[in-house]
Amino acid sequence: MAGVSFLSTLTSLRLRPHSPRPSLAFAAPEISSGVVCCYRRAEDAGEADERCVYHRRDVLRCVGAVVGMELISSSGSLTGVSNAADLIQRRQRSEFQSSIKGTLSTMIKGQPDLVPSILTLALNDAMTYDKATKSGGPNGSIRLSAELGRPENSGLSAALDLIMEAKKGIDTYSKGGPISFADLIQYAAQASIKKTFLDSAIQKCGGKEDKGKLLYTAYGSNGQWGLFDKQFGRKDAEAPDPEGRIPQWNKASVQEMKAKFTAIGLGPRQLAVMSAFLGPDQLATENLLSSDPEVRPWVEKYQRSRETISQTDYEVDLITSLTKLSSLGQKIDYEAYTYPVKKIELSKLKL
Repeated sequence: MAGVSFLSTLTSLRLRPHSPRPSLAFAAPEISSGVVCCYRRAEDAGEADERCVYHRRDVLRCVGAVVGMELISSSGSLTGVSNAADLIQRRQRSEFQSSIKGTLSTMIKGQPDLVPSILTLALNDAMTYDKATKSGGPNGSIRLSAELGRPENSGLSAALDLIMEAKKGIDTYSKGGPISFADLIQYAAQASIKKTFLDSAIQKCGGKEDKGKLLYTAYGSNGQWGLFDKQFGRKDAEAPDPEGRIPQWNKASVQEMKAKFTAIGLGPRQLAVMSAFLGPDQLATENLLSSDPEVRPWVEKYQRSRETISQTDYEVDLITSLTKLSSLGQKIDYEAYTYPVKKIELSKLKL
């Protein structure tokens, strides 16, 4: 059966001034080339094929038949039901995600000194990814004491404490089950980055918070987070990732850093833009990175960008890099955090 839409039938309904006719019986609409053609069949001989006048009730009956056929034609594959369920799940995930971001933003605003540690925590959780074995990555394994206690993760326990405190609050209002550490750690990094972007805008407005927020809204990069936000549904690992996959950033040479970034599919550009993830003093880290001829041009590019009003190059490339990093080796469950919707009993509705 050809697909039929209600609007496509409107041109077929030609209303004429009423004129008396013999008793007429309404005939079922016919479909021709995807257009419904409605007519009435005269019972008198010789008038069976004549197009004739429509009363209001005839039009309504025809419309009802068209809508009914459209529902029938679409019900075979249950596409409509599937799409509706998908929309409901997306809305549930979006609402939950917004609540998570609000909780993290509030907590990080209260402890801004933890921002560098949160960024390193997210980096080190993801940097365990191994391309050859497709293992590791941002799976929340850094929460486990056996992994957190390693030398490369020294000083990150306070950041993890904030994450765990946030998780307690988030789990109390989650309708779709507890949030994974794997997701929460990466979203804490997102909230931390957004805070640094906003702080920069406020500073450029002479410390005036309201003007800084306005500047960030007008010229900031909030619209670039779409792909990152879709990667929502990581699963927690139950065992620590193998040792020896992450260098100690404060002791590593630039060559060692480059080698690690290259090993997971990134490069000098991403190393430069993620300098804030490599230690508490971003400028000191960038001075070190600038000693390498491959990394220096990128460091200088992002330093110049941060001096501009919008710092677009820096913000967009940092968001893109974190998005890549935060999805390494992960199979995202796009139904995570969804929940059954309470059915409405139509018999109990008062119409």
